[in-house]
Amino acid sequence: MATIKEIKERLAVIDDLNNPIFAALVEDPRVGVQKEITKRKQAIQAELEEDFRLETMLRYEKELYSQGKTLIAGVDEVGRGPLAGPVIAAAVILPNNCKIRGLNDSKKIPKKKHREMFQAVQDQALAIGIGIMDNHVIDQVNIYEATKLAMQEAIAQLTPQPEHLLIDAMKLDLPISQTSIIKGDANSLSIAAASIVAKVIRDDLMAEYDQQFPGYDFTKNAGYGTAKHLEGLDRYGVTPIHRKTFEPIKSLIVDEKDRKMEGNYYGGTVRNTPF
Repeated sequence: MATIKEIKERLAVIDDLNNPIFAALVEDPRVGVQKEITKRKQAIQAELEEDFRLETMLRYEKELYSQGKTLIAGVDEVGRGPLAGPVIAAAVILPNNCKIRGLNDSKKIPKKKHREMFQAVQDQALAIGIGIMDNHVIDQVNIYEATKLAMQEAIAQLTPQPEHLLIDAMKLDLPISQTSIIKGDANSLSIAAASIVAKVIRDDLMAEYDQQFPGYDFTKNAGYGTAKHLEGLDRYGVTPIHRKTFEPIKSLIVDEKDRKMEGNYYGGTVRNTPF
């Protein structure tokens, strides 16, 4: 009689729920064998469901393949909502029918898996482009326009240039055919790839800013208005990477100017940055 270890090794290579080995082993009275059967069946079912999910997320790409377009770039951005830091866009061209297991909207991927997914995209992508628009550009042209500029910059870096763009909820003024997809990072693998690339690059950049401007918890909040971030603003003031057209930054700067004009300036509210 085969040992449980030997049976486990035999089951490990099975990828079909209807494999006759399952039927043969179901009569084995050992609890350990039955546990291994259940475990392997669950793993196979999970693989089947993941494959179906990935196939579903390739539906936009497959429609374009049928039209003869093979160089398809997914485009997404990260950082429209934070109070500090840049908006970053990524454009990614994946090989045809490329499936990266676990790849999804970056917001749905556990934080501890971000780096792994980022590396998987880097390993398989045909081309990756990055666009960065800092807080000064955001303040000058508004966040929507800055996002479009970041996306255009990311696309311009791609070699080869794409034949079609799949973009997360945005239309760009470019001479490239494109499809705007609502919640694109959850509905297109190409956009999901761009989403995780932009997310990891921006998180790394905000961690660097955390070293330059301690006290705002940028590593953890990525510039979003968390309680610790707002506490840092109250204690240390506005940094050079804060968006001055975003509240409460805008009001903090106005209040500071008013105090200066009234002769009640006590210093410290604006950190290392001129008005």
